[in-house]
Amino acid sequence: MTIREEYQRMEQQLLSPEATLSKNTRGRERPEEECPLRTPYQRDRDRIIHCKAFRRLKHKTQVFLSPQGDHYRTRLTHTLEVAQIARTIARALRLNEDLTEAVALGHDLGHTPFGHAGEHVLNQLAPGGFRHYEQSVRVVERLEKDGQGLNLTWEVRDGILCHTRGQEAATPEGRIVRLADKIAYLNHDMDDAVRAGVLSEEDIPEKASRVLGDSRSRRIDCMVRSVVENSRGGEIRMDALVQEAFDCLHDFMYERVYLNPKAKPEEYKVPNMLVILYGHFLSPEMLPPEMEQIAQEDGRERAVCDYIAGMTDQYAVDTFRRLFIPQAWSR
Repeated sequence: MTIREEYQRMEQQLLSPEATLSKNTRGRERPEEECPLRTPYQRDRDRIIHCKAFRRLKHKTQVFLSPQGDHYRTRLTHTLEVAQIARTIARALRLNEDLTEAVALGHDLGHTPFGHAGEHVLNQLAPGGFRHYEQSVRVVERLEKDGQGLNLTWEVRDGILCHTRGQEAATPEGRIVRLADKIAYLNHDMDDAVRAGVLSEEDIPEKASRVLGDSRSRRIDCMVRSVVENSRGGEIRMDALVQEAFDCLHDFMYERVYLNPKAKPEEYKVPNMLVILYGHFLSPEMLPPEMEQIAQEDGRERAVCDYIAGMTDQYAVDTFRRLFIPQAWSR
């Protein structure tokens, strides 16, 4: 018996009947020989951590564009916080922690530069629209490893696709990530807004603080405990009182931070820059060679969208400056 097989036997013995066992995976698009050490979901997690799109998340906006302070979240630190919360819930419910972690680490690989401001622009420009969760799946299926993709298991790809809107994931592990994502961004975005002077703790609605607590750690602990205590039979949820307080906090953040132009004064510059870049790269032979290959196979609009979505904040700014801002003459 290999180490993987022994571990899979432990999964069957220790995990909940609702857990997704790695030995029962629906598999990969391209069959592969099994690893003697790692289960399929452990391999998926490792592939995501080592891919280029994952590394680029460290230079992509979470809420505040290209923050200068060392302690503001980026898309990478958001992803790690989602993974931590999701793993805690999965472990407490005796679900498959490896599958949960893989979905969490991959859920935002397709996010644009400049956060949801960039996503909104590409959604208007790209034929058929643009949704970052669909792009995350495209990254792992098509774009990574020079067009080969990561060949992840079906359950991980399903969890990534269903992590934010529309149909829920087919596995309880994927459904955990969907809720952990909301718990993470709501609390850490509030923390960043307080750090930026956009909010103070006293601004937080008393209705929410009374139920959830008066600090970030207390609020996260309350939400996670509620999920663990109220999730049954594969349904992942909070109790009604905590959900109501969560919704109150969610509405507050949209009003005061996410949709407040005074909170993010630089975002008005994003649309014009991305529109100009999009138009430029639509011209023949303006894309890098590897993206030209994508353009030939999948269409130029699709390739341009892939290229811009993969940019970090600073790379997009530097590219725009190089192409459209006059440079000082030097000998």
